[in-house]
Amino acid sequence: MQTLINYSTSLQLSPLPLKRPLLMIGHGTRDAEGRQTFLDFVQVYQDLDSSRPVIPCFLELTTPTIAEGVASCVSQGYTEISALPILLFAARHNKFDVTNELDRTKQLYPQINFHYGRHFGITPSILDLWQQRLDQLDQPEYNPHNIPRSETVLLLVGRGSSDPDANGDVYKLARVLWEGSGYLTVETCFIGITHPRLEEGFRRARLYAPKRIIVLPYFLFTGALVKKIFAISHQQQQQYPEVLINCLPEMGIQPQLLELVRQREIETQLGSVQMNCEMCKFRLAALDKNNAHSHHHHDHNHHHHHDQAVPDPYANLEQYHGRIWQTP
Repeated sequence: MQTLINYSTSLQLSPLPLKRPLLMIGHGTRDAEGRQTFLDFVQVYQDLDSSRPVIPCFLELTTPTIAEGVASCVSQGYTEISALPILLFAARHNKFDVTNELDRTKQLYPQINFHYGRHFGITPSILDLWQQRLDQLDQPEYNPHNIPRSETVLLLVGRGSSDPDANGDVYKLARVLWEGSGYLTVETCFIGITHPRLEEGFRRARLYAPKRIIVLPYFLFTGALVKKIFAISHQQQQQYPEVLINCLPEMGIQPQLLELVRQREIETQLGSVQMNCEMCKFRLAALDKNNAHSHHHHDHNHHHHHDQAVPDPYANLEQYHGRIWQTP
């Protein structure tokens, strides 16, 4: 189990306007290490400010559930709750699934008012975190042959989403990270759902004939997908030993992320949350139906069947293009 980091003496967060409880909502994973890292992250954040409860919960795959988190707040007498998705981009889970779960719990507890927060997005603090990681890879310990950045390709690996808007943000993040970095180029790929997949990302990176490829798994915490990225990177290193491959770890529990959570929590308390919905496929579908308010009334009939082995519905690129702009 990961040792908790004590930031209480070194990290000072901005004060909260209100003492409203906070639900920190993670994606969820069956990977025990990934689940525990999220719980540790929430605990570290709670320890920095004990003025109100900070309650961890997960959207899927593990417990505690969102409903259980809300029940915990209700049992303590709260009727105003901040709900913050601990997610990198505004994809289906953020726009659709989490809001559905909150709607369901409100039917059980009609006295509750939710104040829904913003995902992390592309922020200077996250860019700073990755730039620090990349600076470390310039050290002889990780770069014994002193390969210059001009002969190095960055390969940024996103989770992959069925939301084109979120996938586009991954490309934007990769581009912003590359700007001014001195690296030969950056390639963007994904570990699931969308394309190009990781193996194709490596193939494209090698087209530049680099001496080094640096893999950036753009994930908050470890889990099955992050470990899959490590495994594929190791396979690629064995298959192409002439190119040095460095695979950075996921972000993990970092002060930049803790400060970002505080910013998002304050936004929910001040009512200043702003979401960019212009390219949201759920909004576009709503406009087609002349229903401009469907962002808060998504279909509640979505079910997850992660316990069953099912084929990848997005594996075929032609089929992917045919269905990606469809709403559930």
